Amino acid sequence: MSTGIKAVIWDFGGVLTSSPFEAFTRYELERGLPADIIRQVNARNHTENAWAKFERAEIDLDTFDRMFAEESLALGATVPGRDILPLLMGDLRPSMVEALRRIKGVHKTGCITNNLPANQMGSAGGRSLYVAEVMGLFDHVLESAKIGIRKPDPRIYEMMLDALQIEPEACIYLDDLGVNLKPARAMGMKTIKVVGADQAIGELEDLTGMTLR
Repeated sequence: MSTGIKAVIWDFGGVLTSSPFEAFTRYELERGLPADIIRQVNARNHTENAWAKFERAEIDLDTFDRMFAEESLALGATVPGRDILPLLMGDLRPSMVEALRRIKGVHKTGCITNNLPANQMGSAGGRSLYVAEVMGLFDHVLESAKIGIRKPDPRIYEMMLDALQIEPEACIYLDDLGVNLKPARAMGMKTIKVVGADQAIGELEDLTGMTLR
């Protein structure tokens, strides 16, 4: 039975890897910080805050460190931006990678990721997060720090559709953040909010009609 799906587009962190939110929570608890302050900083003025500017490579690490500290202080506690970077290193989810591998055998695949400039990350991450074998499973990859555009800017989704030469109605998009799913859904893509690997794979199987595990 044909489902009409021709492409599956993936976020990376929090989808193919475990969510950094767990590390954020541990950091806050260990330091007695207000709960969810890191996520609140990231969500406040989310198109022009320190996080957004760093993911578009508009500022360097020192500026990000200072701006994030100022933005967090406005919410009740100082969190240096440099402290956040090591918390981003999630572990690959083998079951999600296997699902991607099976999808790759049938459909076009793409990755849209909001990331940080590799040359600013030092030992804290950057390219080490991008396991070469996994990234090789994508027909096309868009990284915010390379193109200067980040989700949820609709342009980045349009760029992926153009690169894959596909209509949005023939796409599934997976992300762990609802704000990033909204533009894809408005364009006509089917969307999956990733809460966990089993849940996401189940929804992906329903939409594709494939066995992915």
